[in-house]
Amino acid sequence: MQATQTATAFLFDDIEKLSNRKSQGISRKLLALMIRIEKWDADQDGPLTEAAMRDSLENRGFLVSRYVYPPGTYFPDHTHDIDKIDGVLSGRFRVTVLGESVILEAGDSVAIPGGMVHSAEVIGDEDVVNLDATLG
Repeated sequence: MQATQTATAFLFDDIEKLSNRKSQGISRKLLALMIRIEKWDADQDGPLTEAAMRDSLENRGFLVSRYVYPPGTYFPDHTHDIDKIDGVLSGRFRVTVLGESVILEAGDSVAIPGGMVHSAEVIGDEDVVNLDATLG
């Protein structure tokens, strides 16, 4: 878990540093490409359960809330003032950051730095059960 916590901290720090360098020619597409899916590792973390994912996020210092989004749910472009992670327990959830999309499935999570414009939507006919983890 410690390695993951450190990697998440570096990811947020790296994106923030790059986003502050827009005037130096760093492209928005490069920033979006830094948004990566973190996969649940059953060998390291045990079976994927809501309690296990929640514990993993809370051990990294996040406050965790559980949401269920029905098919057709869409969140248009928006930002948050704080860093967050979306962790999916079931269903398929498309997250788009600066025009680049990733699809999260069971066991996937993605870190979204505070202030980063993004959108999200449920893909398919299954509810998305999501753990929304925030710092701050």
